[in-house]
Amino acid sequence: MTISKEIFFDSRMLKIFLLGSISGFPWVLIGSCLSLWLKEDGLSRSTIGWAGLIFSVYAINYLWAPIIDRIKIPFLTKKIGHRKSWILSMQILILICLCVWSVLKPSSDLYLIVFIGLVIAISSSTQDITIDALRIEQMEKHETKSIAAAASIAVIGWWTGYKLGGFLALYTAEFFENLGIINYWQLTFLILTILIITCNLLLLSIKENTNNSLKKYHELDKNLQTKFKIFKKFNMIIAFIASTILAPLISFFKKNGILIALSILSFIFLFKIGEAFLGRMSVIFYKEIGFSKSDIGIFSKALGWVTTIIFTLIGGFLTIKTGVYKSLFVAGVFMAFTNLLFALLAWTGKSYLIFTIAVILDDIAAAFATVAFVAFISLLVDRNYTATQYALLASIGTAGRTTLASSSGSLVDWLNGDWSIFFIITTIMVIPSLIILFFIRKKIVF
Repeated sequence: MTISKEIFFDSRMLKIFLLGSISGFPWVLIGSCLSLWLKEDGLSRSTIGWAGLIFSVYAINYLWAPIIDRIKIPFLTKKIGHRKSWILSMQILILICLCVWSVLKPSSDLYLIVFIGLVIAISSSTQDITIDALRIEQMEKHETKSIAAAASIAVIGWWTGYKLGGFLALYTAEFFENLGIINYWQLTFLILTILIITCNLLLLSIKENTNNSLKKYHELDKNLQTKFKIFKKFNMIIAFIASTILAPLISFFKKNGILIALSILSFIFLFKIGEAFLGRMSVIFYKEIGFSKSDIGIFSKALGWVTTIIFTLIGGFLTIKTGVYKSLFVAGVFMAFTNLLFALLAWTGKSYLIFTIAVILDDIAAAFATVAFVAFISLLVDRNYTATQYALLASIGTAGRTTLASSSGSLVDWLNGDWSIFFIITTIMVIPSLIILFFIRKKIVF
């Protein structure tokens, strides 16, 4: 299969990159920033791990995806478009949350801080529904190569928002700390609002067209209202629920069959659990074995960003050339292997060499896995229910990475701080998903 370089230089890819960056940045706030903020204030690993339950909203955002697909934001929708109005609204809410965080302290306001983190997570997961839909709608259904390329660009954007945003956050926090400022994290949150404002201004340049999907919903409403005439006053409500929530689900199971559909959902749920367990505790692990915030920012964030950019592009080419299934399988094996490198780092103690190798190879594995994973889900989506189906599939994947991974801190404590055994366990977690992938590899037609 020949690959045209023009696919990656399509003007739409720059817009998809921006959407990815907007999506990735909030994970810095409720992931790395919140974890280190709580750690440096003396909270335990278990507490920090369970605080990560706020990520669980990403696992259930499909519940309100149909509403996002249908409900318009007053004034904004007419002015800037349906998708962008939702994204902009959520970005403004995240900005407000950062301002609130800037006046709080973990020692006295822990529950309120976690609650604000939950609001950020809800806002982020809500905007992701429209970001993913807007990204997919930039491409026509027949542009399969462009869809795969867009998946890699979206991943690059996401990692840019996450990695560079994380580097900026950690470097800024340490800079203020070295100046002797007591509330250095709070001041850092105010600085980060500049990124949100900048992204919002750039967001306005993206064109969108949701008329087709909205038209499809209106047609379903009319058809179902006719069938439910017997209910009279309630027929519009029943038709709305059926067309908005049930129709996307029925479409997915009808297309794939019950057994294959359930296998697909199981694979999506399990694929990144090991990576999530590692990721949730990674900054705590780095801090405990002696690395500073600037060390973590430079090696894990800045260096990791460069690595991720390069290998996400390579991953995009490989996914297009070899196919989604092979890419997913190779990425899964690679993820399992890189987790073992962190076990080695735990055995040796603070080592910049092993730290660098582990971070680089882990980012390479994550890049390959994420590109293939996003392409896989994007190809499964029915364009008539873009936001709802993508949100459903993506949130199922997130469920494993959030709900189960929240126990990661407790697992480390149960192991009495034996990080090496912890990382070996995360390696084993990858195996079940690869078995399912092998089973469904020839039974799905995109």
